[in-house]
Amino acid sequence: MKLANKVAIITGAAGGMGQAAAILFAQEGAKVAVIDLKESAAQPTVDQIRANGGKAIAIGADITSSEDVKRIVARTVAELGVPNILYNNAGIDTEGKKPLIHITEEEFDRTVAVNLKGPWLMMKYVVPHMIEAGGGSVINTASIAAFFACNTAGYCGAKAGVVSMTKVAAVELGRYNIRVNALCPGATKTPMGDKVKAEMAARKAKLPHVDKMGVLGRMATPLEMAKMALFLASDDSSFATGAAFINDGGWTSMSGLETQAPELI
Repeated sequence: MKLANKVAIITGAAGGMGQAAAILFAQEGAKVAVIDLKESAAQPTVDQIRANGGKAIAIGADITSSEDVKRIVARTVAELGVPNILYNNAGIDTEGKKPLIHITEEEFDRTVAVNLKGPWLMMKYVVPHMIEAGGGSVINTASIAAFFACNTAGYCGAKAGVVSMTKVAAVELGRYNIRVNALCPGATKTPMGDKVKAEMAARKAKLPHVDKMGVLGRMATPLEMAKMALFLASDDSSFATGAAFINDGGWTSMSGLETQAPELI
């Protein structure tokens, strides 16, 4: 098993890519702390892992709160052991497709807090334990939105920030045998992905290429993203750090990725 005797913390693991990764990591031998905003939402993932013979705990927490993050780390260490793997998967888009001048301050702040501050806080409090343990792997979920404009200023800005922060962390932590990489998904069959697909379908007449979601002509499954995360979590990627791994079905390789410029007035 690729993750035998490892302890993993996965945020945003009640559904979608996080849930798929939690189940897959457990199948590969990891003990998993399943994190979501509400413990009741995370519990079904834990129940499924336990039913398959794995070990997991559910923790409800807000990753934008330092006190909640400290509690995540304390419970994980006490109940599962020192974490070797941190998968910062949680993310939101509260802005929809609003032009930047129409985004509210509250929407912008929440988007940046969850997508950028959250991974920073998780690394801040998990990494010291990884250093003591002699190393580990951090996977930060960014997005292909880090690389091109898609009319969501806070989301694109936060995800680009995740890529840059990942590189800084990789430089700082390499001497401690801690690898840090960003996973940049394309359109994936999750609630957020379905929302994006619906928005693009509505604009198909003006941008006929966008509904293809990449050269493979479909959305990714959560498991396909989880398998990339497993690669980054395991020793299969032992020489990879400071990199942004794009897993988008060729979407960013297509021409005409630019979005329709919105009318502001």
